[in-house]
Amino acid sequence: MSNSYNKWFHPYKPAKAYQKKVAYFSMEFGIDQGLKIYSGGLGFLAGSHMRSAFELKQNMIGIGMLWKFGYYDQGRNSDQTLRTNFLEKNYSFLEDSGLEVEVTINENHAVKVRAMVLKPEIFGTVPLYLLTTDVEGNDFLSRTITDHLYDNNSFTRISQNIVLGIGGAKIVQALGGADIYHLNEGHALPALYYLRNIGITKDKFRFTTHTPEKAGNTEREGNLLNKSGFFGRILPEEQLHKEVVGYGVLNYTVSALRLSKRSNAVSKLHAKVAQGMWKDFDGISDIIPITNSQNQAFWQDKPLKAAWEKHNKKGFIARKKLLKSQLFEQVLDQTGKIFNPDVITIVWARRFAQYKRADLILRDLERFERLASSTKYPIQLIWAGKPYPKDAYAVDLFNHLVRYSKDKKNIAILTGYEIALSKKLKTGSDIWLNTPRITREASGTSGMTAAMNGSLNLSINDGWIPEFAVNGKNGFILPEANPESSEWDQDNFDSNNLYDVLENKVLPMYYEQEEKWMEMVFKGIEGVIPKFSSKRMAKEYYTKLYK
Repeated sequence: MSNSYNKWFHPYKPAKAYQKKVAYFSMEFGIDQGLKIYSGGLGFLAGSHMRSAFELKQNMIGIGMLWKFGYYDQGRNSDQTLRTNFLEKNYSFLEDSGLEVEVTINENHAVKVRAMVLKPEIFGTVPLYLLTTDVEGNDFLSRTITDHLYDNNSFTRISQNIVLGIGGAKIVQALGGADIYHLNEGHALPALYYLRNIGITKDKFRFTTHTPEKAGNTEREGNLLNKSGFFGRILPEEQLHKEVVGYGVLNYTVSALRLSKRSNAVSKLHAKVAQGMWKDFDGISDIIPITNSQNQAFWQDKPLKAAWEKHNKKGFIARKKLLKSQLFEQVLDQTGKIFNPDVITIVWARRFAQYKRADLILRDLERFERLASSTKYPIQLIWAGKPYPKDAYAVDLFNHLVRYSKDKKNIAILTGYEIALSKKLKTGSDIWLNTPRITREASGTSGMTAAMNGSLNLSINDGWIPEFAVNGKNGFILPEANPESSEWDQDNFDSNNLYDVLENKVLPMYYEQEEKWMEMVFKGIEGVIPKFSSKRMAKEYYTKLYK
């Protein structure tokens, strides 16, 4: 290993407040449209964190995975339904760090892991070490471990956990070690076991939990993980018994909470939900709230920002119309529909998880179609998002919306929901629609970047929203359904309120009270900046989580 590479590649001397060396492990990073190693919100969050850590001169590095095929490229079949394309990615701007380590998978199978580095000058982030097993000397199967983000094969996923966790920890050790090892979600859990094995104590371990959803709190059979090399060594039966919960199952979140000195949830409400979820498990760390945020410099349109700072409503409106027109070029290109920048544009864009309810606005179809065909208050509606390719419900829902919208002039569903399209949707929308079942959305950062760009949140009062929203002042918040009621009743309650708010508040204000609308837009920006910009978040990680 060359000594010239044995450094963290920071182009600056870390600021006094941020001297602690932090290694931040994440399965995905949404850094730039051109680096496709993310799937959605978790990646967008991690990317904003790495940008703000750089801006604040924090002594941090990111540890991630160099996904050969990314998540997937979202295309269309001949009938416009969802098509998942897997295209090999190549990045000339990544450099070989010169660091290569070995991990052991499946009892005695050695796999080489090489770290490519994304240097700070490329995209304005702290250094990122991206791990790949597509390395000469590995057999074919080993080389495919880092092919697909969120691979559907269970054993491949376990192997990915080992590569990110143990491989990543070994890379950090080769760089001289860290003061804090921070896991962004449980994917890199093997890191904590490996580090514990070599004598590093839990006061250096931190964990962020991101979701109350079962799918986001992985559980796997303990014996399988033990044979696979998940713990960095084969645990004796007695030791394994201490790690598992229930019927021999290891819960990644419970283990990370137990192994870490301190943990955090990603909004104040989520902290309460998470504390309630895990309170019955012994030995877990405190779960404090550090609300997710996004990077203002990256996500906010600069001319919109300038108009807002000068309180120039006329200039803001003119810029917004131009941005809407740019978004509508995408609509025309993909769907053959011409949208009008003078018409209110509602966007629902995020992961197609079932609890997020992409189709809630269609629940009472007769009422929705009356709304959608109004000539007094015309609307335009856009959906976008990537279903997980093996989630049949999500794919079917996406395809249902494709078929439903096909012959509707003012309704479109777009493919290619990545950073570039996400920016266009946030700058080009008037209303950002957020409809999760209440208490199920841990944070939901897309609404923050929408608000930065003058798109008003029309939202369930969940995740980060209670910390931000003043109903009727900086957004439109729906009455709260009873989370204990049936899903059927919740959906009826929420959809009826959604129609009421649209018909009686949103549309009349947009078309008849421009001054009041713009006052709300500006209040929305004021409410989100700086409180929900990731500089605040990155500071809080040092002052609250890493202390």
